[in-house]
Amino acid sequence: MVDEVVLKNATETAWTVYRARHPEVDAHDSRRCLLERHLHSRSEARESDTEELAGLG
Repeated sequence: MVDEVVLKNATETAWTVYRARHPEVDAHDSRRCLLERHLHSRSEARESDTEELAGLG
């Protein structure tokens, strides 16, 4: 299961860095939602990979 606090912190950090490099982007831009979904799907994929590897033993 994805630790929601870790995911939220990762999203905040990535969004802050993105906005620092792109100051013209509004804090409530729709790309933030895309970033959140991307990070969530990547964390679920890693979890799935871990479970698959654990089942090989």
